[in-house]
Amino acid sequence: MRRLWPVLGLLAACGGALAQTTTTTTAAPAAAAAAGAGNPASGGGAGGDVLPLPGVSVQLTSPQSRAENYSSLQIMFLLTMIAMAPTMLLMLTSFTRIIIVLGFLRQALGTHQVPPNQVVLGLGLFMTMFIMAPVFKDVQKTAIEPYMAKQIDSKTCIDRALIPLRGFMLRNTRPNDLALFVEMSREPRPSNAAACPSYVLIPAFCLSELKTAFEIGFLIYIPFLVIDVVVASVTMSMGMMMLPPVIISMPFKLLLFVMVDGWHLVLSGLARSFG
Repeated sequence: MRRLWPVLGLLAACGGALAQTTTTTTAAPAAAAAAGAGNPASGGGAGGDVLPLPGVSVQLTSPQSRAENYSSLQIMFLLTMIAMAPTMLLMLTSFTRIIIVLGFLRQALGTHQVPPNQVVLGLGLFMTMFIMAPVFKDVQKTAIEPYMAKQIDSKTCIDRALIPLRGFMLRNTRPNDLALFVEMSREPRPSNAAACPSYVLIPAFCLSELKTAFEIGFLIYIPFLVIDVVVASVTMSMGMMMLPPVIISMPFKLLLFVMVDGWHLVLSGLARSFG
């Protein structure tokens, strides 16, 4: 028995150490919870309530049928079309010609910040809506309304919507620009302009719009350039070297523009320039 006393003492010491460790481990979460309940920054209220955090779970599953897969592709295509809407507004409508001509007009007048950019862009957008209204009505009637009534599918809706847009672009595209892109595409020459694919027609239309806008801008520049030349000649003959001629010519250009009702002439000419 005397030989067993040291062994029993060692076992008792190990049991006491294990019990102390278990008590410390159990008390630590309780102390942390009490500290969190008393600290408002940690999410605990005055009464010790803990604010529960919402859980979000994301689960990716494969489509169970072709209908689900087709719906996903439709949503992706719709998001892509929404992202491309500004580009379509710029490139497939009359906006390009209008905004370039208005920029030329502002430069010709010498008023670099008047009208402001917001006014010029707003005027260009509303003029685009006015000019493109017949085209948009045709798209609404022939494509969007039947698609919303579930009479046609999405592919037929797109094909029908492109018909009025293509007609507008064909009326305002120069034949030489269209022939240039047909030649560069290395495709068989179509029988007529209406048979050109859209990826050939769109850049040809953009090139024609740029050329037409620069021609109109040149015609707008001529009368104001004459005023600048006359004022510069007068100031040089009077020996007014230190006074820039632009400062003197700007009131005369504004007076001429107001007297001939310039905004009316420019905007009506822009609207009538589209076929």
